[in-house]
Amino acid sequence: RITQDGKPVGKGILGDSMPLRLYYAYGIRNSFGLDFDPITGSLWDTENGPQDGDEINLIYPGFNSGWHKVYGFSSSPKNFDVDEMVTFDDRGKYSEPKLVWERSAGLTSIVFLDSDKLGTQYKNDIFVGDVHNGRIYHFKLNGERNDLVLPEVLADRYIQNPINFGTGDIVFGEGFGGITDLTVGPDGYLYIVSIGQGKVFRILPQ
Repeated sequence: RITQDGKPVGKGILGDSMPLRLYYAYGIRNSFGLDFDPITGSLWDTENGPQDGDEINLIYPGFNSGWHKVYGFSSSPKNFDVDEMVTFDDRGKYSEPKLVWERSAGLTSIVFLDSDKLGTQYKNDIFVGDVHNGRIYHFKLNGERNDLVLPEVLADRYIQNPINFGTGDIVFGEGFGGITDLTVGPDGYLYIVSIGQGKVFRILPQ
Protein backbone atom coordinates (compact mmCIF):
# COMPACT_ATOMS: atom_id res chain seq x y z
CA ARG A 1 0.00 0.00 0.00
CA ILE A 2 1.93 2.98 -1.35
CA THR A 3 1.38 6.35 -2.96
CA GLN A 4 2.09 6.89 -6.65
CA ASP A 5 5.50 8.13 -5.53
CA GLY A 6 6.22 4.83 -3.77
CA LYS A 7 5.83 6.17 -0.23
CA PRO A 8 4.00 4.40 2.63
CA VAL A 9 0.36 5.30 3.27
CA GLY A 10 -0.31 5.98 6.93
CA LYS A 11 0.56 3.49 9.65
CA GLY A 12 1.72 0.02 8.67
CA ILE A 13 -0.92 -2.73 8.68
CA LEU A 14 1.39 -5.69 9.34
CA GLY A 15 4.27 -3.83 10.99
CA ASP A 16 6.05 -0.52 11.30
CA SER A 17 9.47 -1.45 9.90
CA MET A 18 10.41 -1.36 6.23
CA PRO A 19 9.44 -3.03 3.98
CA LEU A 20 6.72 -4.61 6.16
CA ARG A 21 4.86 -1.35 6.60
CA LEU A 22 4.24 -1.27 2.84
CA TYR A 23 2.29 -4.54 2.80
CA TYR A 24 -1.51 -4.60 2.65
CA ALA A 25 -1.85 -8.40 2.32
CA TYR A 26 0.44 -11.39 1.84
CA GLY A 27 0.59 -15.07 0.87
CA ILE A 28 -0.95 -14.25 -2.51
CA ARG A 29 0.01 -16.51 -5.42
CA ASN A 30 -0.02 -15.61 -9.11
CA SER A 31 -2.82 -13.06 -9.11
CA PHE A 32 -3.91 -11.73 -12.50
CA GLY A 33 -6.98 -9.87 -11.30
CA LEU A 34 -7.69 -7.12 -8.76
CA ASP A 35 -10.66 -4.80 -8.49
CA PHE A 36 -12.43 -2.66 -5.91
CA ASP A 37 -16.12 -2.99 -5.11
CA PRO A 38 -17.59 0.36 -6.23
CA ILE A 39 -20.08 0.29 -3.35
CA THR A 40 -17.98 -0.82 -0.35
CA GLY A 41 -14.47 -0.07 -1.61
CA SER A 42 -13.41 -3.63 -0.69
CA LEU A 43 -10.65 -5.27 -2.72
CA TRP A 44 -11.17 -8.64 -4.46
CA ASP A 45 -8.70 -10.80 -6.37
CA THR A 46 -8.26 -13.94 -8.44
CA GLU A 47 -5.35 -16.31 -7.81
CA ASN A 48 -3.95 -19.22 -9.79
CA GLY A 49 -2.81 -22.43 -8.13
CA PRO A 50 0.11 -24.41 -9.57
CA GLN A 51 -2.17 -26.97 -11.26
CA ASP A 52 -5.26 -26.78 -9.08
CA GLY A 53 -6.71 -24.55 -6.41
CA ASP A 54 -7.54 -21.38 -8.35
CA GLU A 55 -9.29 -18.93 -6.04
CA ILE A 56 -11.51 -15.87 -5.74
CA ASN A 57 -10.78 -13.91 -2.57
CA LEU A 58 -11.96 -10.90 -0.62
CA ILE A 59 -8.80 -9.04 0.37
CA TYR A 60 -9.00 -7.08 3.62
CA PRO A 61 -6.14 -5.30 5.44
CA GLY A 62 -3.76 -7.92 6.83
CA PHE A 63 -5.23 -10.73 4.70
CA ASN A 64 -3.08 -13.87 4.39
CA SER A 65 -3.98 -15.97 1.34
CA GLY A 66 -1.80 -18.83 2.57
CA TRP A 67 0.86 -19.32 -0.10
CA HIS A 68 3.08 -21.21 -0.03
CA LYS A 69 1.77 -23.25 2.89
CA VAL A 70 -1.66 -23.73 1.34
CA TYR A 71 -3.64 -22.97 -1.80
CA GLY A 72 -7.29 -23.76 -2.33
CA PHE A 73 -8.96 -24.60 0.97
CA SER A 74 -6.96 -25.11 4.16
CA SER A 75 -8.53 -28.57 4.45
CA SER A 76 -6.79 -29.68 1.23
CA PRO A 77 -3.20 -30.27 2.44
CA LYS A 78 -2.60 -33.11 4.86
CA ASN A 79 -1.24 -32.28 8.31
CA PHE A 80 -1.80 -28.56 7.79
CA ASP A 81 -2.50 -26.38 10.81
CA VAL A 82 -3.85 -22.86 10.26
CA ASP A 83 -2.52 -21.87 13.69
CA GLU A 84 1.02 -22.34 12.37
CA MET A 85 0.61 -19.59 9.76
CA VAL A 86 2.72 -16.43 10.01
CA THR A 87 0.59 -13.68 11.58
CA PHE A 88 3.05 -10.84 12.22
CA ASP A 89 2.07 -10.65 15.90
CA ASP A 90 -1.61 -11.27 15.10
CA ARG A 91 -1.80 -8.37 12.67
CA GLY A 92 -2.34 -10.77 9.77
CA LYS A 93 -5.00 -13.45 9.45
CA TYR A 94 -5.63 -16.33 7.05
CA SER A 95 -9.08 -16.60 5.48
CA GLU A 96 -10.57 -19.25 3.23
CA PRO A 97 -11.26 -18.44 -0.44
CA LYS A 98 -14.78 -17.54 -1.51
CA LEU A 99 -14.61 -20.07 -4.37
CA VAL A 100 -12.06 -22.68 -5.49
CA TRP A 101 -11.51 -24.51 -8.79
CA GLU A 102 -10.32 -28.11 -8.34
CA ARG A 103 -8.33 -27.93 -11.57
CA SER A 104 -6.84 -24.65 -12.70
CA ALA A 105 -9.01 -22.66 -15.10
CA GLY A 106 -6.33 -19.99 -15.31
CA LEU A 107 -8.39 -17.23 -13.71
CA THR A 108 -7.35 -13.83 -14.97
CA SER A 109 -9.24 -10.57 -14.71
CA ILE A 110 -11.90 -9.70 -12.15
CA VAL A 111 -14.06 -6.61 -12.61
CA PHE A 112 -17.11 -4.99 -11.06
CA LEU A 113 -19.57 -3.82 -13.69
CA ASP A 114 -20.30 -0.36 -12.28
CA SER A 115 -22.77 0.35 -15.05
CA ASP A 116 -26.33 -0.57 -16.01
CA LYS A 117 -25.60 -0.79 -19.75
CA LEU A 118 -26.14 -4.57 -19.69
CA GLY A 119 -29.27 -4.13 -17.59
CA THR A 120 -29.82 -3.23 -13.97
CA GLN A 121 -29.71 -6.94 -13.06
CA TYR A 122 -25.93 -6.91 -13.64
CA LYS A 123 -25.03 -3.56 -12.13
CA ASN A 124 -22.16 -3.75 -9.59
CA ASP A 125 -21.86 -7.54 -10.00
CA ILE A 126 -18.54 -9.39 -10.34
CA PHE A 127 -17.29 -10.76 -13.67
CA VAL A 128 -14.25 -13.05 -13.90
CA GLY A 129 -12.40 -14.35 -16.97
CA ASP A 130 -10.27 -17.44 -17.49
CA VAL A 131 -7.53 -18.22 -19.97
CA HIS A 132 -7.87 -22.02 -20.26
CA ASN A 133 -11.56 -22.23 -21.17
CA GLY A 134 -12.33 -18.77 -22.53
CA ARG A 135 -15.20 -18.38 -20.08
CA ILE A 136 -16.65 -15.36 -18.32
CA TYR A 137 -18.14 -16.08 -14.90
CA HIS A 138 -20.78 -13.87 -13.29
CA PHE A 139 -21.41 -13.53 -9.56
CA LYS A 140 -23.83 -11.57 -7.45
CA LEU A 141 -22.86 -10.58 -3.92
CA ASN A 142 -24.83 -10.99 -0.71
CA GLY A 143 -26.47 -8.07 1.06
CA GLU A 144 -23.33 -7.24 3.05
CA ARG A 145 -21.28 -7.54 -0.16
CA ASN A 146 -18.68 -9.70 1.59
CA ASP A 147 -19.49 -13.02 -0.08
CA LEU A 148 -20.55 -14.55 -3.38
CA VAL A 149 -24.11 -15.72 -3.96
CA LEU A 150 -23.64 -19.24 -5.33
CA PRO A 151 -26.04 -21.88 -6.67
CA GLU A 152 -26.87 -24.81 -4.42
CA VAL A 153 -24.59 -27.12 -6.39
CA LEU A 154 -21.67 -24.95 -5.24
CA ALA A 155 -22.65 -24.91 -1.57
CA ASP A 156 -19.21 -26.35 -0.78
CA ARG A 157 -17.60 -23.49 -2.78
CA TYR A 158 -15.71 -26.01 -4.88
CA ILE A 159 -15.83 -26.31 -8.68
CA GLN A 160 -14.81 -29.83 -9.63
CA ASN A 161 -13.43 -31.03 -12.95
CA PRO A 162 -15.35 -31.56 -15.15
CA ILE A 163 -17.38 -28.53 -14.16
CA ASN A 164 -20.16 -29.43 -11.71
CA PHE A 165 -23.55 -30.19 -13.17
CA GLY A 166 -25.61 -27.05 -12.70
CA THR A 167 -22.76 -24.56 -12.46
CA GLY A 168 -23.77 -23.18 -15.82
CA ASP A 169 -25.63 -20.66 -13.67
CA ILE A 170 -22.35 -18.82 -13.07
CA VAL A 171 -21.10 -18.96 -16.69
CA PHE A 172 -22.02 -15.67 -18.34
CA GLY A 173 -20.32 -16.40 -21.67
CA GLU A 174 -17.80 -18.71 -23.33
CA GLY A 175 -15.94 -19.32 -26.58
CA PHE A 176 -13.69 -16.28 -26.19
CA GLY A 177 -10.38 -18.14 -26.40
CA GLY A 178 -7.90 -17.30 -23.67
CA ILE A 179 -9.22 -14.25 -21.81
CA THR A 180 -6.48 -12.02 -20.42
CA ASP A 181 -8.43 -8.94 -19.41
CA LEU A 182 -11.90 -7.62 -18.66
CA THR A 183 -12.67 -3.94 -18.28
CA VAL A 184 -15.60 -1.55 -18.22
CA GLY A 185 -15.19 0.97 -21.00
CA PRO A 186 -15.97 4.68 -20.89
CA ASP A 187 -19.26 3.80 -22.59
CA GLY A 188 -20.24 1.54 -19.67
CA TYR A 189 -20.05 -1.72 -21.62
CA LEU A 190 -17.97 -4.77 -20.69
CA TYR A 191 -14.91 -5.39 -22.88
CA ILE A 192 -12.98 -8.67 -23.17
CA VAL A 193 -9.41 -9.13 -24.41
CA SER A 194 -8.85 -12.56 -25.98
CA ILE A 195 -5.24 -13.60 -26.48
CA GLY A 196 -6.46 -16.85 -28.03
CA GLN A 197 -8.35 -15.07 -30.80
CA GLY A 198 -6.33 -11.87 -30.92
CA LYS A 199 -9.48 -9.80 -30.55
CA VAL A 200 -11.22 -7.34 -28.26
CA PHE A 201 -14.93 -8.01 -27.73
CA ARG A 202 -17.59 -5.61 -26.53
CA ILE A 203 -20.55 -7.20 -24.74
CA LEU A 204 -23.93 -5.74 -25.65
CA PRO A 205 -27.34 -6.55 -24.12
CA GLN A 206 -29.54 -8.98 -26.01
